[in-house]
Amino acid sequence: MNSWFTVKVKYTKQLENGTFKRVSEPYLLAAMTFTDAEARIYEELGSSIRGEFQVTGIARTDLHDIFQYDDAEQWFKCKVTYDRIDEDGEKAKTISQNFLVSAAQVKEAYERIEESLATLMIDFNVVSITASPIVEIFPYREEDVQSPVQKAPKFEEETTHTPLRQVFSASGTDTDEDVFLDDSEISDETESV
Repeated sequence: MNSWFTVKVKYTKQLENGTFKRVSEPYLLAAMTFTDAEARIYEELGSSIRGEFQVTGIARTDLHDIFQYDDAEQWFKCKVTYDRIDEDGEKAKTISQNFLVSAAQVKEAYERIEESLATLMIDFNVVSITASPIVEIFPYREEDVQSPVQKAPKFEEETTHTPLRQVFSASGTDTDEDVFLDDSEISDETESV
């Protein structure tokens, strides 16, 4: 099962005024192990960072979900708590979960986390919202867990609508997947009935 990892990368960055500065920036990615996280960050950043870069730290990060909106690049970490009653119905246990949401400011982050969690059937409290230094997120990719023999060919799809919000999950299985059948599969099923 994939987990979220925060990977700190140190490299020389060219600033807007043309000067160069040595920076250390955190990136978030989904990976199976620490070794996988390191290999994947080299793969993801190898073409976008000029010159050499060095991985200075990798840490497992506890995030339940990530809500990315197209209109914001700043990330906010939101801590949400709710009470869960045990099976006997006597004791309530407080559960804490961390979410990451993109927004322009703290107020917008609060509104977006409320909107994103509105479908929950329980009462929850947003305990804290803090600005996150995360530069970029590399979510779970299905092809990372398939063997080369099982990789499906990629087809280009025409899309005219860009989603307002994307939800990333480390395992890639927390969201429902649409199932599409072609005509041959439909006719085979009806004939066997």
